[in-house]
Amino acid sequence: KSAFKSWLLNHLNVGKRVASNVGYPLKTEDSDKVAGLKVTSRNDNGEEKSTTAKPPVIVGTIRMGFGHHRIAYAATSWGLGSDSGNDRETWFHDFLNIESEEAQMIKDTDKLYSKGSRMASEMGGAVEKFWGSLTKSGDEDSLRVTYQFSEHMVPLINGLDKNSPIIASHSMVACAAVAAGFKNVINLVIDNHAQWFVVVPGALNLVQGPSNYHSFLKMGVPEKDLALAGHWIPRDLVEGIPDACAWRVARRKAGKPLRIIIPVGGAGAQRKFVVKLVGALSGLVKEGKVQLFLNAADHEHMKAAFVGALESNGMEYDNVTDMNGVQAFKDKMKTDEPSKNVTLFSYDDYFTAVATTDILCNVADVLACKPSELAFYPIPKLMIRRVGDHEAYSALRASELGDGTLELREVPEVIRYAKLFMSTNLMEVMCKSIEDNNKIGIYDGCKNAMRMALERAEQM
Repeated sequence: KSAFKSWLLNHLNVGKRVASNVGYPLKTEDSDKVAGLKVTSRNDNGEEKSTTAKPPVIVGTIRMGFGHHRIAYAATSWGLGSDSGNDRETWFHDFLNIESEEAQMIKDTDKLYSKGSRMASEMGGAVEKFWGSLTKSGDEDSLRVTYQFSEHMVPLINGLDKNSPIIASHSMVACAAVAAGFKNVINLVIDNHAQWFVVVPGALNLVQGPSNYHSFLKMGVPEKDLALAGHWIPRDLVEGIPDACAWRVARRKAGKPLRIIIPVGGAGAQRKFVVKLVGALSGLVKEGKVQLFLNAADHEHMKAAFVGALESNGMEYDNVTDMNGVQAFKDKMKTDEPSKNVTLFSYDDYFTAVATTDILCNVADVLACKPSELAFYPIPKLMIRRVGDHEAYSALRASELGDGTLELREVPEVIRYAKLFMSTNLMEVMCKSIEDNNKIGIYDGCKNAMRMALERAEQM
């Protein structure tokens, strides 16, 4: 029965296609977004080698939603700069940046997932229940099918130096790397819910929290293939924790407006919920008690939804549309207040859409988001309605660590907690938890991943 299920799902994925192991030649260019980072792409003129004596560190990802990309950029941040301890180049390797039949296969799969997420969020009820159960039912067969599909992705990574350490923010990248013969593969396991398809045989699987660690051990993942690392957080956010927490507490004591970031995920789901939330917050915004940073990202339908909600509720807003704008806005927010109580962030390019939330975290009081990869971030959080049932466990992680609420599935619950931030010591309590967590390395996951990758590379 299990063998037939795996065969059927694999057949639905790839049909009669025969997997190739011939790698595409690759080239690198300096990132125009992140200083010191090299970005790979296909090179039909031949393969390009690293210019340093040692093979580069490869941070591999797939642009499916925002989470995997966000985690990948967080990992690269710990390998860049003269003080990083890394004497190798750091390459950002996105499978979807390698134009090919294999990349198109991934894009087609992602379209189906995004559509399912949006339908579940919009329709609710039985559809949401079905989608929720689907997203947390990853059994052994799901791993088999993931690995089989990943074998077809080997050409996307086989053009890289086999001696390079691989840090993968998507299990499919890690599976493809193992199948291609890489020996130093680190898989950054997502979420806080143990499922088979997020771990990779032959890789070192790093998890963010202890419940995932012992759950995977119970499931049968070998101890040698598993380690507890901490949360996947970019370097500037981790190093900025003391100042950001002190700044938030000082704002609360001074009675400043509560700054809330509301970002939209890569699938563009949650439209109905966040539109209702913006409307429900309108009274507090008009009274000058709340400031909203709305990140519509690169979703035109979410920008239109936000604009509609703002205009129907009589709220004025500014619109930031590029990286220079968001960086300037962040710098101003360190010492000043926005010219309007609502700022809408909307973009044409993917990177700025993802990066905006990270950039703004240390100049915001609260992050209001679904319990995705952002549930692990070191900022006080309002954990709003999930899109898949697997996300519920990430909200629980935030709540137990003291840096976020439990999942708030209805808008009135979110409003109640927003008011608690303004009327009680909840802000101080969460910031104290964040500082305490930081002292014991809770947010050092990406730092540890980079360190382990480099140490393992030197030993091989």
